[in-house]
Amino acid sequence: MIKMIDKNAERQRRHTRVRKKISGTAQTPRLNVYRSLNHIYVQLIDDTKGVTLCSASTMEKDVKAEIKDMTKTDAAKVVGKKAAEKALKQGIKEVVFDRGGYLYTGRVQAVADGAREAGLNF
Repeated sequence: MIKMIDKNAERQRRHTRVRKKISGTAQTPRLNVYRSLNHIYVQLIDDTKGVTLCSASTMEKDVKAEIKDMTKTDAAKVVGKKAAEKALKQGIKEVVFDRGGYLYTGRVQAVADGAREAGLNF
């Protein structure tokens, strides 16, 4: 009998491997991406204190209204822009991008592009 591959377990293994090298500080927090089937979530995390500085997702009311008739990729770009706007309000201009073990394509890339367009550097 052939075993099914647990894609989420594989992703978590990749994420753990990447997290050995990447960590966020107060000056350059980690821009973390989590992608579910229907939604995308972004957090800016200070790993030295272990706190989330700000977050954005497709579940927020203002974002939901904005992305009503968009594709998931376009919605991810909007979420990246919202996260960058919140970070810039807090005085954060430089971040470290953490793709969460996902491939850097599609919605994950759209989040990064949206954040860059809004003014974040990474």
